[in-house]
Amino acid sequence: MAHYVDGYVVPVREAQLEAYRALAEKAGTVWREHGALQYWECVADDVKPGKLTSFPQSVQLKDDEVVVFSWIVFESREHRDTVNAKVMDDPRMKDMMDPASLPFDGARMFWGGFKAIIEM
Repeated sequence: MAHYVDGYVVPVREAQLEAYRALAEKAGTVWREHGALQYWECVADDVKPGKLTSFPQSVQLKDDEVVVFSWIVFESREHRDTVNAKVMDDPRMKDMMDPASLPFDGARMFWGGFKAIIEM
């Protein structure tokens, strides 16, 4: 059975990385409690600007920022939709996601849902 993955790329100020990590850990707990199979948050370690496109260019990375690449694994798109609805209704998420207090620039974040075609 192929899984479904939501992927996210977000710029985070290096000075806010620990605050982002703490927020992501709380959010990941909520997603897992509501049924997500896996929750990953990864900070860029070896990403360079490209000639046409790259992770840094995709989020218009500033000098004091780092790219964070994240993904959440679900059983299927339908499962993702069910889990995400529960997550968005969870009061813990509402408390965490006030745009004024987020430790990242949500306007430059991008995301999407992906159906797995190979799993090894």
